[in-house]
Amino acid sequence: MADTDPGTAERLDVTPAHRELLDQVLDKWSLEVLNTLCERPSRFNELRQAIPAVSQKSLSATLRRLERNGIVERRVLSSRPVAVEYRITPLGKTLRSPVDALFDWADHHLGAIETARRAYDEADPTAS
Repeated sequence: MADTDPGTAERLDVTPAHRELLDQVLDKWSLEVLNTLCERPSRFNELRQAIPAVSQKSLSATLRRLERNGIVERRVLSSRPVAVEYRITPLGKTLRSPVDALFDWADHHLGAIETARRAYDEADPTAS
């Protein structure tokens, strides 16, 4: 396999900072929140309705992490009662292309991955 030849492949320098950021931005709930907010800004309860499997605690933690990383912004609306709206930042919008590329890769290779998983599980039933 030429593309995995260590002599020709560019080595990635995966630092703890990279791992932390990718863990926080590409986790299960972050991807769903980002997907929802890419369509339009949303209030907390609108996000809960759009992502019914997420708990209130997990959604709050996810939004805080995304806000801390500059991906999502929290805006207090001047309404009665006071409401909060979440929206994608310009930095957050730049994530769309790389995330789409990962999903395209997954769609393209999912059949082969599922085949490999089945073969692995059949060879070692205790592994799954």
